Amino acid sequence: MALSIEQQRFREVREQLGYTQTKFAEMLGIGSSTADIERGKVKLPGQAVMELMNLFQINPLWLYDKSAEKTIAYIDSHVMPKILQVNNQLEENILLVPIRAAAGYGANIGDEEFYENLPAFSIPLPAYRNASFRGFQISGESMIPGIQPEEWVIAKALENISQIKDGNIYVIVEADSVRIKRIFKESDTLISLVSDNPEFPPVQVPISQILEIWEYHSKITTATDANDINLQTLYRELQEIKRKIDMK
Repeated sequence: MALSIEQQRFREVREQLGYTQTKFAEMLGIGSSTADIERGKVKLPGQAVMELMNLFQINPLWLYDKSAEKTIAYIDSHVMPKILQVNNQLEENILLVPIRAAAGYGANIGDEEFYENLPAFSIPLPAYRNASFRGFQISGESMIPGIQPEEWVIAKALENISQIKDGNIYVIVEADSVRIKRIFKESDTLISLVSDNPEFPPVQVPISQILEIWEYHSKITTATDANDINLQTLYRELQEIKRKIDMK
């Protein structure tokens, strides 16, 4: 049985660190041995990915061949996705986090079973390759008019905090919430979350409280653009006025 890229790299990390399969499994909290993972009999658990990052600063995106950076400093790496999911062709899925699941997303950040219950799909377009994406359904009106309630935002994982660009839109995952806001860096340890809707005041959040950050990439909506309707109505009214003038 051919090993997946993450299983190969998992074994590579263990061998380079010099741990036995038994000791490594104990350190990662994933059973009595890593043998079944390294033989391709079981998938790499999300728990193992999270502990590799916490203990050895192993980049989760490198494990799945999504980044050339094998390790990353903790202050940066702690905002990266803790679990990735691939399909039968070993292509990464885009997991969808509906409104009803968002409340428990942060609390289950390292629980692989939680992720397996989320809907998943893929978009076979170049814009959605060579990066990790996740879909979040938006609740509330803090980002109107650009992002409406119940629309789906497709967002790209950040590899580190330094990639944040002031004023851009991000999905911010905390232990008890999933929010979409514009981010402004206040310092090395503090950011401001700013809504597009002026009725929602800015909020300052310590970077240490953030579990994941996803950069806004695109959105999926079934709503009709109100501006288009207004333009169509205006066009029909102008045509009617023109017709009446021509009749005189």
